[in-house]
Parts: sequence; C-alpha cells; structure tokens
Amino acid sequence: MNKSELIESIAKHSGLTQKDSEKALDAFMESVKVSLKKGDAVQLIGFGTFSVGQRAARTGVNPKTKAKIKIPAAKTVKFKAGSKLKGVL
Repeated sequence: MNKSELIESIAKHSGLTQKDSEKALDAFMESVKVSLKKGDAVQLIGFGTFSVGQRAARTGVNPKTKAKIKIPAAKTVKFKAGSKLKGVL
C-alpha cells in the first residue's frame, strides 16, 4: 500500500474526504517526525512504538575497491509492533 492508497482507505473508514484524510495523515507523520527529532518516543497502545535508536560506528568495506572505510555512528528510527498489530498476522 502506498500513500495515496492509504489516504483512500482512511477516507473510506473514517468518512472524511480524501483531502481531509491526506491532511490528517500528513499531520500525523509530521508530529511523529517532530517527536523523534526531539528524542521522544511515540507510543500508540496496541499499534506500536516509534523510537530513536543509536547505531554504533563500525568498519565497512567498499565492494568496488575492497578498501576499508569507517562508517560513523548514526541515529536511526526503530518501530516495535504492539500486541494488537502482532495479533493480525
């Protein structure tokens, strides 16, 4: 499912127009981004939790030249599925 299909589904299930559904989805995504940027987790009970993780610095290999390269530490987004979401599968 892509973004436009998700917007259609939200509109169908909520009774909102597609334009309002798109605004709601965009607002949700922006709110999650702002919270993660501040370092806060976003917990949706039953659905899951978005959080910030830390990836350690490591040594990698350039596949073309076989030269070793240093990959710096980085922050990453993690998602842990909640109980209701796990129960769907």
